[in-house]
Amino acid sequence: MKTLKKTSLTLAMYLILLVILATLAGCSATTGTDSSDANAKVVKVVDGDTLDVEFNGKKERIRLLLVDTPETVHPSKPVEPFGPEASAFAKKTLTDQPVRVELDVSERDKYGRLLAYIWIGDKMFNEMLLEQGLARVAYVYPPNVKYVDQFREIQKKAQQAELGIWSIENYATDKGFNDSAVSTPASKSQNKNPKQPSTSPSKDSSKKPTIKGNINRKGEKIYHVPGGASYESTKAEEMFYTEAEAEKAGYRKAKR
Repeated sequence: MKTLKKTSLTLAMYLILLVILATLAGCSATTGTDSSDANAKVVKVVDGDTLDVEFNGKKERIRLLLVDTPETVHPSKPVEPFGPEASAFAKKTLTDQPVRVELDVSERDKYGRLLAYIWIGDKMFNEMLLEQGLARVAYVYPPNVKYVDQFREIQKKAQQAELGIWSIENYATDKGFNDSAVSTPASKSQNKNPKQPSTSPSKDSSKKPTIKGNINRKGEKIYHVPGGASYESTKAEEMFYTEAEAEKAGYRKAKR
């Protein structure tokens, strides 16, 4: 009888231990960086690295930590190459979506904005921008450096693949985006045989050609008209007066 009671007691203690371990595991899962447990909703994307969310019962402006995208809405700067692409990517990915806001040590910048890492599903959006070549690692100020090492590893891969901002030599730097580099060829292959934009002849010399012809990294000849989504950021290799001239030269019209 005593042996039976002892066995029952041991079994009961074992079951209690299992319950405690399961509870602790559950607590650990909810306090990690798993973004499936969303704690905010995106209400507006301002640009590639800035957004407005509903968080803790109020609207907050968030500046993404440790990343910087080219400008699109700066009051004193022009729209920078790949800024529109970064903004469009952010809007497509985040608008009206439930997200998880992860703060670091210091919560706000000097403008009162929350500084955060944004998780959507099981992906961190800060990392997604770096993966796409739409942002550089920047504003590395301790103590907010939790993910800086892995961010730099992701950035290195985008640099090696010459994605986005890294397709323009000397454009993305440690100090920011060098707009003067935009006039240089956009890739190493073009650097080997640099050429200046040429213009097609026109009967009316008083007019300037406005249609930009560009050859992308795949060798495709594409022309961009004023007002197009990528017109301002496109490096012109040839200029045309009319779309007919561009098409005669072997270029096709940009899809957007």
